[in-house]
Amino acid sequence: MQTRKLGNLEVSAIGLGCMGFSQSYPPFPDKRESIAVIRRAVELGVTFFDTSEAYGPYTNEELVGEALEPFRDQVIVATKFGWNIPADHSAYTDRAFALDSSPATIRRAVEGSLKRLRTDHIDLYYQHRVDPRVPIEEVAATVKDLISEGKVLHFGLSEAKADIIRRAHAVCRVSAVQSEYSMFYREPEKSILPTLEELGIGFVPFSPLGKGILSGRFTRDSRLDDNDFRSAIPRFQGENFQNNMKLADFVAALAVQKGATPAQIALTWVSAQKEWIVPIPGTKKIDRLQENLGSLDISFSADELSSIAATLDGMVILGDRYPQSHNELV
Repeated sequence: MQTRKLGNLEVSAIGLGCMGFSQSYPPFPDKRESIAVIRRAVELGVTFFDTSEAYGPYTNEELVGEALEPFRDQVIVATKFGWNIPADHSAYTDRAFALDSSPATIRRAVEGSLKRLRTDHIDLYYQHRVDPRVPIEEVAATVKDLISEGKVLHFGLSEAKADIIRRAHAVCRVSAVQSEYSMFYREPEKSILPTLEELGIGFVPFSPLGKGILSGRFTRDSRLDDNDFRSAIPRFQGENFQNNMKLADFVAALAVQKGATPAQIALTWVSAQKEWIVPIPGTKKIDRLQENLGSLDISFSADELSSIAATLDGMVILGDRYPQSHNELV
């Protein structure tokens, strides 16, 4: 398995995003099937696994903890804090939580995550979303204390702007920043990637397959179930979706040219942007897992990357990536 560096943290060149086993992409497999996929990923050389206390909530960490317990010393586990999760979350929806990165909440969260993950340390601990009520310096100082106590090894941020990254990094070294990034959403190229390159921070793209639109699974006639969270995303609705399928068609054509699948093309492109980028595609199926890992055997020449960039620059993607006033727990 090829490896890459997130700061000074070495991980497999592709990780596994585990959210979909428990949230947002129904139907969900039973626990035995989910554990089989996660353990197969380990067998195939994946060492980087992503979860969060918010996924479920809690149930995804429990799943990941059980699946990885026999391999704990061989893998890197990333999880996230930053939510006020109600004690009674039986009526949970992914719009229900308030942001909370107060030091007391972070400390409660880390203890819960350690227990659910069946471990004595968290390899990479992200602030899931920036809490505007708590100065990022206070958040970073709290995580720095957890690092000194051995409960956390590395600090990360998710969906943070460049100025927040700089301020946090000045207090506690940030090893990785996680944000959405793909051919379908290239906003991080403007200020995030240059900032990370300057500071020596790794980048972990979630939704590197554009929430599935780059995987080859959609046609213009595709319809999403109402309980699939993508059905509420403007990019996947009506005329926006019809327009955005032009990008899917382009990726599919590239796949034919390269003798690859659309998903492999999308992942290869993401990884090719910087050597310190480690995408974390999610899947619930072993065959898709193997397909995604097959992207590591594909490469683009400089001329191919230049041609792809020119085409992408000429495309207009329509619609917002989330519904208005919606905190998606990715």
